[in-house]
Amino acid sequence: MLWMKEVIMTKYLFFSGKGGVGKTTMASATAIHCATDGKKTLIVTTDPASNLADVFEQEIGHKITPIKGIDNLHAMEIDPDEATREYKERIIGPFREVMPEDVIASLEENLSGPCTTEMASFDRFIDFMEGDEYDIIVFDTAPTGHTIRLLELPVDWSKHIEESAKGSGQTCLGPVQSIQDSKEKYDRATALLKDPVRTTFIFVMRPEALSLYETLRASKELETIGVKSGEVILNGILPEEVCDISFFKKKYYAQQNIIRQTEKTIAQPKRHMFLRDNEVKGVSALKDIGRELFTGKKPHYETERISTAQFVPTFERPDIDSLFLPDGQTKAIFLTGKGGVGKTSISCIAALHIAQKGVKTLLVTTDPAAHIGEVLDVKIGSRPEKITENLFAVMVNQQEAFQEYKERVLNDARGKYSEEMLATMEEELNSPCTEEMAAFDKFIQFIEGKDYEVVVFDTAPTGHTLRLLDLPFDYAKQVEMMAGAAESAEVKKTAQNRFRDIINTLRDKKRTVFTLVLYPESTPIMESYRAMLDLKEAGIETQLVIANMVLQEEVCSNYFFQNRRRMQMKYLEEIKEKFNLPVLQFPLMQEEIKGLFHLRVAVATL
Repeated sequence: MLWMKEVIMTKYLFFSGKGGVGKTTMASATAIHCATDGKKTLIVTTDPASNLADVFEQEIGHKITPIKGIDNLHAMEIDPDEATREYKERIIGPFREVMPEDVIASLEENLSGPCTTEMASFDRFIDFMEGDEYDIIVFDTAPTGHTIRLLELPVDWSKHIEESAKGSGQTCLGPVQSIQDSKEKYDRATALLKDPVRTTFIFVMRPEALSLYETLRASKELETIGVKSGEVILNGILPEEVCDISFFKKKYYAQQNIIRQTEKTIAQPKRHMFLRDNEVKGVSALKDIGRELFTGKKPHYETERISTAQFVPTFERPDIDSLFLPDGQTKAIFLTGKGGVGKTSISCIAALHIAQKGVKTLLVTTDPAAHIGEVLDVKIGSRPEKITENLFAVMVNQQEAFQEYKERVLNDARGKYSEEMLATMEEELNSPCTEEMAAFDKFIQFIEGKDYEVVVFDTAPTGHTLRLLDLPFDYAKQVEMMAGAAESAEVKKTAQNRFRDIINTLRDKKRTVFTLVLYPESTPIMESYRAMLDLKEAGIETQLVIANMVLQEEVCSNYFFQNRRRMQMKYLEEIKEKFNLPVLQFPLMQEEIKGLFHLRVAVATL
């Protein structure tokens, strides 16, 4: 139990882990514990899909906000758009009175790239680390694959600024002279992240194979940039006393097997947190979590077997074949949702279902965490791999895509432009943000291609997906910036036409189907609803909701699971009313879905 107290000795606490593992809950409970212990505490999230306000049941937003009912505790949700506006003005503001309008316009253009948003959020994040106002700062970071990229930024951007200073003095963040001070700031941030006396990384995971795989992978990636991972919280463990029927006994033993594997493969101290019979929301519930986290006191569970009628909402079963099957032209299917809702498994199930209908199908992941290979139990690379009859899978590897993209752009430009223009283009292409654009470029090629009748995209978790899908809207501006001279008019026109076509495809309901995957609890519903509204603002209509991991009545034989099912039924009714879309319910499966055998069993339930 002492290890959690040792954690509190460091000023900066980073909670990380695969989406949906309870990272925000653990971070929030820790923040409350620190504050009630008399330490002035701030909890801040850098996740574009933040649910901090949902957990605390109060408005927070892009400002430091006191948490009601807890002295010494404040919170903030860094809003990427707001952070970008603040960041741009901080760079451009000092020049407004002394520079001509055309120079200011050029600065504005240079700060219009997609990388500026990512850098601006990180810039604000560093500001908190350099201040002295708080005794403890808890960072509820974005899901692991994206967190690693976030943490690599200070290293990458420092290198980018340094190299740009030797060239034309331009970066996609503006003239080097105007952000040279940032280099020292990013280097200080890197030093803080690597200092175990001041910073601790706490991984939150569930006792599941995919979660263990992700934790090991992320921990190794941290070590490659010189950051030592600290403690591990195993969250959502089934209490043995409530697993009194074979369905849950099997799940309990599967969890225990993963816990044993975790003990063997992860040397760091570990803490076990048990599943509750209801969701954790509000200060009172978070205090209860904190007590278990810091004292090891296990909660009491009602195990009495009861038989009571429950309200069950009625749904008309959607015709998924009419949505998913092609009609003479390539169809793109996007499955998106909060991390941890089983989106990867559902995308694999959907792709196999379509393939079994005799349709040549490609399953694509754009998720840096790349869990598809784990679900399919096949190694997935950057070239389409045949999985079974009519089903192929591929992973968009950002580094490979970046190299291909860079070479293609420079080869196309050679012979057309001056050496000075080529040098400028290469400089801009070496920006870290180009990796993300290159991945999207690859992503588009699968939609444009004619090799497959259906392309199923297992996209990154909701907030990041929306930023990924925003890229084509910003991308034409980025192309203009990279080739900003008159001689680049043809390049700009070609890029703009291409991206206009792809935007039109994304908005065409006959060619593209956007599906939200969630499970019936408050936070996934709220995040999915926000995602649906954000898509709508981009002119994209969501067509289907899949409610995953629904508890079936026949397996809920005691108070604990009946209570959890009652909660799910309430939220299924909310889904029906809130989204006003077809809803497909998918049951909680007895065994973790891994490999074709389990996938075929799952497809049979559709």
